[in-house]
Amino acid sequence: MPTIDHPRLHTATAWRDAARALLAAGTPPEEVLWSFDAPAQTDLFAAPTSRPAPAAGVTVPKSFVALADNVCWHADPERFARLYAFLWRLRESPGLMQDRGDRDLARLREMEKNVRRCAHKMKAFVRFRDLAAPGPRRAFAAWFEPTHHTVEPTAPFFTRRFADMDWAIVTPDVTARFEAGQLCFGPGQDRPDLPEDGAEALWTTYFRNIFNPARVKVSAMTSEMPRKYWKNMPETRAIPELLATAERRAREMAEAAPSLPPLRAGRILERLHADRGSAAMSFDDLRRRAEEENREEQPGYGRIVLGEGPPDARLMVVGEQPGDVEDREGRPFVGPAGQMFDRVAAEAGLDRQAAYVTNAVKRFKFRMRGKRRLHEAPNRGDVDHARWWIAREIELVEPKLILAMGGTAAETLTGQRAGLLKRRGTVEETEFGPVLLTVHPSYLLRLPDPDRRARETELFRQDLEKAATLVA
Repeated sequence: MPTIDHPRLHTATAWRDAARALLAAGTPPEEVLWSFDAPAQTDLFAAPTSRPAPAAGVTVPKSFVALADNVCWHADPERFARLYAFLWRLRESPGLMQDRGDRDLARLREMEKNVRRCAHKMKAFVRFRDLAAPGPRRAFAAWFEPTHHTVEPTAPFFTRRFADMDWAIVTPDVTARFEAGQLCFGPGQDRPDLPEDGAEALWTTYFRNIFNPARVKVSAMTSEMPRKYWKNMPETRAIPELLATAERRAREMAEAAPSLPPLRAGRILERLHADRGSAAMSFDDLRRRAEEENREEQPGYGRIVLGEGPPDARLMVVGEQPGDVEDREGRPFVGPAGQMFDRVAAEAGLDRQAAYVTNAVKRFKFRMRGKRRLHEAPNRGDVDHARWWIAREIELVEPKLILAMGGTAAETLTGQRAGLLKRRGTVEETEFGPVLLTVHPSYLLRLPDPDRRARETELFRQDLEKAATLVA
């Protein structure tokens, strides 16, 4: 039974060479003992420590190579055995790398994530101290205690970031040194006695100034900055005081906030809300305001599409938002959903030409995929922004009944989106008057099951029939 002893440095390369040779020799996982920077195993059946010669012609998926290059730096003593056991299975099942349900792969992915997180913490929480060394290049040193063996793979980050100075990162595991532009590694050391310098006071001052007392969440802070790193960072000395005074400082910030908006913000608010509280607007006024806002292009949004129909219609039909076709034509309900509405409305005896048809949200919201504009559901901000427009249309038309189709229309007019399928077919009293709730035609178009689509379409037809009866 071969025993493979891995060096503390260049561990990932050493494991890869050994695994490739063992795999080429057909050595199963249960016949290999793996060790890390330690004497040979004392197993009675173990062969003397050996390292198989790397073999050519053994290929594995690139995704596994990237996975192994991270997992090899994990602190789990079984990491090499886990990797080789999975690699052995990978020979016969190359698709294992895409199997999200495989327990072995899930464990390796979790180890990979831990190594990446440890490397990220090292980049964030290493604090160098000035050694005040003579010479043309400044010299710095830092003490760090990584959770995993991440010093070697992470050190190149520091060579790029601090290429103009000499430095050393000392850890209990490995010491990384960068001198005269050359990176080298040595054995780990005990914590050195490093002098404090002026940069620590400067860093603490910076930390105090970016600390926002109004957004203190201790659990989130310790998740991003675990307490195990605090003892090596100068700014953490200020944390107890900052937490203790956070409430008082947040209150002082609120009291000191400006009472008037900046001049530019004031002009924007004035333009957005000027005369909007007035119900004396005409349809012409509303169209002019829409044209004015349409001149300002908003990325990810189409133009404002107002409703159409008799200005004194007894029934107002409110959908969710314009689609791609509606945005291009500048008219509501002319796309696939609108065509389905017209067909079912005709069957229910509801005359679309006698109704005022509009949408709760006035702009088509989309994201680009190539040259195509793909529909995006409106969020709460979109609904709140559009509520002024639908309120003006209701004030101008003064319908006897509003037919709200879909969750966005229900939320806009009744204040609640949830439970639409249970509420459909009912009339609810709102600040805008009586509202009859039903589903949106696009919901019917998306149903994949023909039988269910037929049942839901019949219920939709009954809701339209009820609306026609109530306004007759």
